[in-house]
Amino acid sequence: MHSTISLSVIFKEKSTGLVNKLLIKIGDYLLGLNKLQKFYSNSNLPGLAAEPFCDELVRMQNRPLTNTQLLTEVVPNTGSLIVVCNHPHGCIEGVALAGALRKRRSDVKVLANKGLAMFQELHELFIFIDPLNPSDPSNLKGIRECKKHLNNGGVLLIFPAGKVSYYRPEKQRICDGEWNRLPGALARATDSPVLPIHISGHNSDFFITMGRIYYRFKLLMLFREMMHLKNKPLELSVGRILPTKLLAKCGDEAQITAFLRAQCYCLDPQFNATWSADSAQQFADLNAPVPGQVLASEINSLPNSQHLADYKKFRVSYASLHQAPNVVKDITRLREKVFRLYDEGSGESADGDEFDKTYLHLFIFDTEEQEIIGAYRMGQSDKLIPEFGLKGMYLSRMFKFSPEFINQQQPCLEMGRSFIVPEHQRSFYGLFLLWRGIGEFVVRHPQYRILYGTVSLSKLYRPLSVECISKLALNPCSNVSAKVPFAPVNNPELDDYIAETPDTGNLLSILVQGIEQDGKDVPILMKQYNKLAARFYCIGIDKNFNDTPGLLLSVDMSKAPHKALKQYLAEGLEQYLNYKKGS
Repeated sequence: MHSTISLSVIFKEKSTGLVNKLLIKIGDYLLGLNKLQKFYSNSNLPGLAAEPFCDELVRMQNRPLTNTQLLTEVVPNTGSLIVVCNHPHGCIEGVALAGALRKRRSDVKVLANKGLAMFQELHELFIFIDPLNPSDPSNLKGIRECKKHLNNGGVLLIFPAGKVSYYRPEKQRICDGEWNRLPGALARATDSPVLPIHISGHNSDFFITMGRIYYRFKLLMLFREMMHLKNKPLELSVGRILPTKLLAKCGDEAQITAFLRAQCYCLDPQFNATWSADSAQQFADLNAPVPGQVLASEINSLPNSQHLADYKKFRVSYASLHQAPNVVKDITRLREKVFRLYDEGSGESADGDEFDKTYLHLFIFDTEEQEIIGAYRMGQSDKLIPEFGLKGMYLSRMFKFSPEFINQQQPCLEMGRSFIVPEHQRSFYGLFLLWRGIGEFVVRHPQYRILYGTVSLSKLYRPLSVECISKLALNPCSNVSAKVPFAPVNNPELDDYIAETPDTGNLLSILVQGIEQDGKDVPILMKQYNKLAARFYCIGIDKNFNDTPGLLLSVDMSKAPHKALKQYLAEGLEQYLNYKKGS
């Protein structure tokens, strides 16, 4: 089997007659197909099966894919899968990526421009359509073949742009043209998950410039460009498989495709920052647990007014360091234990500081196991600021507060250092009981209308996820700023997606779940504050907490949604809402 590389293969019905033959010959010359035919004929390519053909073409061009081992790690052994990829160079990435995927799965098909139909060796691997002529009847046949392949549990590789990346004046950058909505339509129609992949780089500056002068020059030069761009590896970045349940949250097929494009470009290494590497940290052994009977003794000796709530075997109370030194000691041990799981630990035997001496400690105690399962630290601004100034508030280390900010205008509770031990993190009662305790505390101290604090954005989140939070969640205020602000890289494709996509309340959630390799959502504590209509101001880097990014927020408890308040303030809700200063 030998291929004829000529326009006559594509335009069979127009390849007869002297004039048409002459035009095809001229076209072959202008497109560089005559050189490609010579290259092909003098190679080992003729007659190869599809997979070795792909490997040999990549070898001859010396344009290997990097990071192909990631495909082995991500692509499952069985089941339908749509792979979407940007199209920075032309046919070479389609051939290279198809060959790499075939090493993982034998049931890979590629939806490709019918120009590649010139290579007979690729017919078993490719499904051909004409992206430049959407009304071509053969396109419908190709789409039906795609659906059938996916319904049979196969892998389908799509380059949704349909043509090579080019300079887009309205975006002021080189990138794909608009993506066809086909990936979204196929994902919905066949219930197939999608794997986004990004290939870095673009064609030569000369190629891009000629395309800017006249768009058809790109077509004329594409095969010539492939022949010229030898010896340049194709840098592959592999995302995570996006399940259909997540894609369904995006909306219709066009919105799904827009989301897939954003996820593809979120993989671009030039906009994909990483957290600065921690210095080699030696972790001290944690303090020994405080004996349960010692904890119980201190807790039982607290005034009854500091007993806030009960649920089954769990008791919620608060205490100062002076009242319960062993309780606070064990809280600092547990904080360090939990924070290390999120790359936030101090490395010391316990996570304690001078603020533990002046703050209140709200905690959940398991009365049967006699152990603490979670805690919050609360700073009372009306007591700490008069005595110590703003330096008495922990968050003044991270943020610059002007005199007009709420914590200097009225009594506030600064909330921080929250944790739930791992054994109870998946329970409903852990976080609920902490908030039930906070609710009961403010009922008994109704002068506190405002809670403020931070949500720790663990460095287990990628900076790109934190960038999404900064773009979609913040409502800045001139009265506060971060001393060490989080500085996003600003991926332009992500910016465009956010600007063009209506936020129906779940945009941030689906973006973060798509970006994070383990599929985790925004922090649960952030969701909790959202239920209380929190305002998020800015993101700062906590230099005193292993450079962890923190999201500053405030909650006006008196204006929070009634349903959430009722859950946490219970019978004290009306009393709290009716409180007037001085009453």
